[in-house]
Amino acid sequence: MMNSVWRPYCQMKTAPPPMKIVATEGCHLIGENGERWIDGMASWWSACHGYNHPHVREAVTAQLQRMPHVMFGGITHDPAECLASRLAEMAPEDLNHVFFSDSGSVAVEVAMKMAIGHWRRHDRPGRTRFLAFENAYHGDTTGAMSLCDPQRSMHARYSGAITQQFHVPLPRDETTEAELNRVLAEHSDSIAGVFVEPLVQGAGGMRFHDVNTLTRIRDACRRHDVLLIADEIATGFQRTGKMFAVNHTADLHSPVVPDILCLGKALTAGTMSMAVTIARSHVFDSFYSDDPGAALMHGPTFMANPLACSAANASLDLFEQTPYEVGNIESILRERLSVLRDIDNVADVRCFGAIGVVQFRDPPNMQTVQDELVRRGVWLRPFGDCLYTTPPLCIVDESLHQVCDAMIEATHAVMAQSNSREVNQLR
Repeated sequence: MMNSVWRPYCQMKTAPPPMKIVATEGCHLIGENGERWIDGMASWWSACHGYNHPHVREAVTAQLQRMPHVMFGGITHDPAECLASRLAEMAPEDLNHVFFSDSGSVAVEVAMKMAIGHWRRHDRPGRTRFLAFENAYHGDTTGAMSLCDPQRSMHARYSGAITQQFHVPLPRDETTEAELNRVLAEHSDSIAGVFVEPLVQGAGGMRFHDVNTLTRIRDACRRHDVLLIADEIATGFQRTGKMFAVNHTADLHSPVVPDILCLGKALTAGTMSMAVTIARSHVFDSFYSDDPGAALMHGPTFMANPLACSAANASLDLFEQTPYEVGNIESILRERLSVLRDIDNVADVRCFGAIGVVQFRDPPNMQTVQDELVRRGVWLRPFGDCLYTTPPLCIVDESLHQVCDAMIEATHAVMAQSNSREVNQLR
């Protein structure tokens, strides 16, 4: 049978058939024969309130009956105006200029264009490159790929065909902080901004860092007069326990406020694709001119789609009305998954907010791990050397324990299979 669908992140020749889903409900995926799996991935971090939430569904249905879409060039509408105002109110300080796009990767590309354009308006046209960090992941489009780790990311094989950016280790100590400052000083004429995934690096390996690391990055940006760009496409909307990951610095003497903030994924509660790039006033003002040539020339066809804006507004309603216990999710994940530290092949178990990660020293066959999870009624998609969960924020304790049980049992089952094979090879 011909493969009409070219599927993501897999070798089409050898990958097993995908799992067919016909419906969703709450935190569950539902199969053709009524099988149910807890979605411990929240559809790649996006279904924050679970699936089919009636408030979101009703908002989108009502908007569909009025106006499903209209171009945003020269036209506006209430769902977009309302959403932009609410996001500006939620974001730190003067992050109050909201540019709409249709995916997280495009939001990153827009941030790059904003930064380059900002410096051109300030007579620094040579500032066209960016600094990002080892193990970074910022998306799959061409510009976003260039920000990903050029050796370790899934895009390493394209590194010779895309713009070469600067990559350094996260400044976790004095040595790595000095390296960051050295590169920024040596290339001050060419670096427009620094991209960071605040506190959690996602698809680059599910790695965490602390607020001190984040403040060192902010301080280096100030010292060398470059823009700080926070990619919170994955971490935004309470995934780390705060509305945005940078909010974890709010109690510091000098909180971290990025010059540009990228949001997506959970923005529309997993209903449809939309993202935003939010700029502080000094970035926006660089483009605010009587000169038409100074405008930000970008405009995706489906930017500010009214259906997506309505979903996002409904999602923000739920965040205002629902006191999610993200700390409770973190506590359960920490307590339950800690038992896996006793396995020799487990390098680390780490949890932060509604994120739980098991990292292997020698990765087992992750397809086998996934099969074991599915057999236990849980959907997770391991990658690289990590088995991880990012459950919906509305998940109940019973379901979260089932996710943890499945992760523990699947890990033990795969390790037992691996040990059995090694014994047989020695015979």
